[in-house]
Parts: sequence; C-alpha cells; structure tokens
Amino acid sequence: MTEWGTRAAAPAALAFFALLGVLMTRQSTPVALWSAAGIVAAALALAKWAPSGWRLAAGLVIPIAGLVVLGHEQSSNLSWMGLCVIAAWAALSSALPVALTTLVVLLAGPVGEWAIHPSEPGWGAWVIGTAFTTIACVFARRLRLTVVELNRTRAELAERSRAEERSRIADEVHDVIGHALTVSLLHIGSARLALDDEPEEARASLVEAERLARQSLEEVRATVGLMRTDDPVRMAPLPDARDIADLVDSFRRAGAAVELKVEGDLSSLGSTRGLAAYRIVQEALTNAARHAAGEPVAVCVIAGKADVTVTVRNGGTPDPATTPGSGLDGMRERAESVGGRLTAGPVPQGWLVEAVLPS
Repeated sequence: MTEWGTRAAAPAALAFFALLGVLMTRQSTPVALWSAAGIVAAALALAKWAPSGWRLAAGLVIPIAGLVVLGHEQSSNLSWMGLCVIAAWAALSSALPVALTTLVVLLAGPVGEWAIHPSEPGWGAWVIGTAFTTIACVFARRLRLTVVELNRTRAELAERSRAEERSRIADEVHDVIGHALTVSLLHIGSARLALDDEPEEARASLVEAERLARQSLEEVRATVGLMRTDDPVRMAPLPDARDIADLVDSFRRAGAAVELKVEGDLSSLGSTRGLAAYRIVQEALTNAARHAAGEPVAVCVIAGKADVTVTVRNGGTPDPATTPGSGLDGMRERAESVGGRLTAGPVPQGWLVEAVLPS
C-alpha cells in the first residue's frame, strides 16, 4: 500500500473500530462518544495535513488515547484493533525510529491494562498483534522503497544507455563522413588539376569520388540502422581489421602516399575490436590527409598473441598552434572501450598515433 493509500484507509478503519468500541465499551455514553469523536477527528486531520515522521507520531497520541479509553478493562473490545491500524499507519509512513517509538506508545495501553487487570484474558494477543503489524509494515515499507529506488535506477541506466548509444552513433558517423569528405576532396582536387591536360584521369578521379561517397552513405545507413533493428539480416556488415587494406587503397587511389605493413592474423581481433582498429586507422589517415597533405604515411598493424598494435605515422612538421580535436578523443575512447589504450602526439619529423588493443 502506498503512503497516500495508507492516509486514505487508516481514518476509515479507525472510525470503524471506534464505532465498534462505542458499542462494546463499559464507559458511559458521553465518554464513549467524545472518545470516538476525538479518534475520528484526529485521524481525519492527520490524513488531510499528511504529516510524517515525529509529527505524525505526536498526532497519533490522540487516537491512541481514545482507543485505550474505549477498551478500558475489556480485552474483548474490538477498539483495541485500532492499535494495529495505527501501528501500520506509522510504520508505512515513517522511518524505523518513528515506527518503533510509536510501537512503544501503543504497547503501553494493553500492557498497562494487563498489569491492572491480569485476570482479563486477551491482553497478550493485542500486544503480539500490534508488534507483528509494526514489524510486517516496516518490512513492507522498506520493500516499497527498494522497488522505487530500483525503478529510478533502471530509468537512469536506460537514459545513460541511450546517451552512450547516441555518442557511439555520433562517433561512427563522424568517422565515416570525415573519411568520405577528405578522400573525396583529394579526388576532386586531382580531377581539377588534371581536367585540362588529362581528362581521362580527371574522369577516373571523379568516378572514384562518387563511388566512395556512395559507399560512405551505405556505411552511414548501416550505422544508423543499428538503432532501428535487431535483425542481423537487415543490417549491413560494418568493417573490421581485415578491411584496413581496402581502406589504405582508397587513400592511395586519391593520391596519398600510404605504406601498409601487416603482421599476423587480423581476424583474431573479432568484430568489435576489429571495428575499433579500422576506425582508428581511418581517423588517423583522415587527419594526416587533412593536416599534412602530401606527406608520406606509414600504417603498421602487428597482431600478436596477447594484443594487436596499430601505428600510423605521417611525415611533416606538426603545427604547434594546432589543438587536439574531437577526432583524437574519439580514437582514444574507441581504444579504451575495448580494453586498449591509445597515444597520439608529435614525434621527430612527424606525428604518431599508436593504439594497443587486446586480441
């Protein structure tokens, strides 16, 4: 039962047991009616103002006193059942210290009557019933709070998962489009230079730029398609480490001087780590073509038993005014996401990107 449900049901239950108490009590009619009126009025006020904690415990003293008056000298009077209602109200609405303090106050009634009228049977049953109600409702409240916390945590995890997925898709699209535009610009630049003297070479460069644009568009569609379907048949395969040779060839066809060295079996990386290696080489080559156009680039992939080392070194003097962009951060995040590491920075006569990925 929720806290709102407790506030709605408790006054009705107390009014019911107060009415039974009036019908069964040995007190005079005015005393019984005034006691019942006090119980109902206090319960309605507490339900309306909805206090919790120690304020609720203090407010419950009035209905407790009224129930004790109605059930005085009578363990058979059902007004004592109202003590269980109050115990549930306090335990479901307040923290453990408040619930236990309320229980002590509640038990003072039947225990005191038991001490004064030991011959009257039934006092022990009310003591045990009230204590059991408190314990059961304390566990119920903790279970309810646990469920609420689990739901909140699940919502936070779902939102975090969506944010990570958006970030991953953004990285994929960034790498694909960046590579496509860079290599396409190289082809278009070559076509522009060869347009007058070598029209066939210019035509070939434009055809290659068009082919690369179409291929990149398919990769973007495949990447975005990962967010829309779980059917592997409908998703185009993403590249992996075995496609690095084709990637290097695309830069060579665009006129870039790229040397590739591969040692070992790249299939040992698998699809996830293989995609990370591919994207790292792709981004490194894109950056080299963009910031050190015309300089030679050396790509080396060495697949060992424990890990795979990917290095991309380009010549030229790095510009000291150049600040690291999102591309370097993206490469580093890709390496770390599969349990690897990546370093990038200037070296004598060039720039070096080195990634070490577990096999």
